[in-house]
Amino acid sequence: MVGLKPTDIPPTATVKFLGAGMAACIADLCTFPLDTAKVRLQIQGESKPTKSVKTIHYKGVFGTITTMVKTEGPTSLYNGLVAGLQRQMSFASIRIGLYDSVKQFYTSTGSENAGVLTRLLAGCTTGAMAVTCAQPTDVVKVRFQAHVRLTDGTKKYNGTVDAYKTIAKEEGVRGLWKGTLPNITRNAIVNCGEMVTYDLLKEMLLKYHLMTDTFPCHFVAAFVAGFCATVVASPVDVVKTRYMNSTRGQYKNALNCMLTMVILEGPTAFYKGFMPSFLRLGSWNVVMFVTYEQLKRAMMLAHET
Repeated sequence: MVGLKPTDIPPTATVKFLGAGMAACIADLCTFPLDTAKVRLQIQGESKPTKSVKTIHYKGVFGTITTMVKTEGPTSLYNGLVAGLQRQMSFASIRIGLYDSVKQFYTSTGSENAGVLTRLLAGCTTGAMAVTCAQPTDVVKVRFQAHVRLTDGTKKYNGTVDAYKTIAKEEGVRGLWKGTLPNITRNAIVNCGEMVTYDLLKEMLLKYHLMTDTFPCHFVAAFVAGFCATVVASPVDVVKTRYMNSTRGQYKNALNCMLTMVILEGPTAFYKGFMPSFLRLGSWNVVMFVTYEQLKRAMMLAHET
């Protein structure tokens, strides 16, 4: 047996809500450099170089990380971490913590198990709800991660709070909700890829006695969920990142951003940064789900005692 055993009493909605946010923050702390590398690779080639900023070409996941450390310092890998943690506490708590509750809400009375369509609907619902609440934190996180600052350069934002104020002042309050539609689309897809795949695979592994409800089962289900989510969500994720990071007037809307990418860079642009996306999402899912399962059990044990 690896980790805590399942408790006799199932975790409450509050335990799931808090546990999901805490587990997501821990996962972000472990995988944030990969997320930053993904963002840099996704926006590469979207704009012409300027005289004030030297053009830097990133090659691969670890090449991007190495280049950032050399040109901007190690701390650049954690640009936007504060906004990222703020995002996870509001975002993951809703999309992951409320998934089971919403799934039960959509499940017809008398049914023992929810069907695939019900799970997909629950995943889409919590994903959309989470984005609506947490969008400003996502915008600020992406801006910090995308901003290239050489060792002798100046910072665009003086901290997370200043970033919220600056974006609202320069672009209006709507600027903080920039890219909401593609982000809702992206996270509805990701949530279905992650939660539904994890839910179904874990259920199957336990049902057919292939594994017990322990760490190995959680690891396998989370890894597969991360891969599925990356494959289906990568195109929308690239458009979301490009649009959020764009200057005012650069793109008319998210659709225009997508068409511009296709015309100027070809369809392969939708899978820019795929490897760091998978490395990040795969590892993030493993850390998050394994931690989430243990936190739920730990909190229920503490509640019982």
